[in-house]
Amino acid sequence: MREKKDIFDKIMSLPILNIFEPFYKKHKEGLLYLFFGGLTFFLSIFLFWFMDSVMHINEVVNNSIDWVICVAFQFFTNRTWVFDGKVETKKDFLKQAGSFTLGRLFTLVVEDLLILIFITWLGLPKMPVKLGATFVVIALNYIISKLIVFKKPGQSENLASEE
Repeated sequence: MREKKDIFDKIMSLPILNIFEPFYKKHKEGLLYLFFGGLTFFLSIFLFWFMDSVMHINEVVNNSIDWVICVAFQFFTNRTWVFDGKVETKKDFLKQAGSFTLGRLFTLVVEDLLILIFITWLGLPKMPVKLGATFVVIALNYIISKLIVFKKPGQSENLASEE
C-alpha cells in the first residue's frame, strides 16, 4: 500500500525543491518539529511581548497565558504532522492529549521558574530571559513528545538498539 503524502511531502516534490527531497525524507520528523517549533517560538515571543508591553501583565502570569495558547497549537501540529500521532480510539486520543498536556505542564513549571528567578527576583532583562527559557523548553518538549507522548509501539526497543 502506498503511503499518503501530506502537504509537506507534496511541497518537497515540487520542481526545484525536489532536489532536497531525499534529505527531507530522511530527516522529516526533525525538520517538521523545527518548523512548527519555530512557529510556536515566534507566537510565544510575540504573545509574551504583547502581554508585557501592551497589556502590562505580570511576567509569570503572562507566560502561563502564552503557554495555554501555544500548547493548543503544538498539540495539533505535533500530532498531525510531526509525530503522526493518529490513534484508533477516543480513549487513546484522550490518553495522548493528557500525556502531552502533562509533559507541557512540566516544562511550563521549568519555564515559569526560570522567568521567576531571572526576571522577577534577579531583575534581568525580560526578552533575553524569555528567549533562553524558550530554548530550554523546546528541547525538553521534543524529548517528552518523542519518547513518551507520540511513542510508536516498540519504539523504546528501537531506540536502545540505535545507541
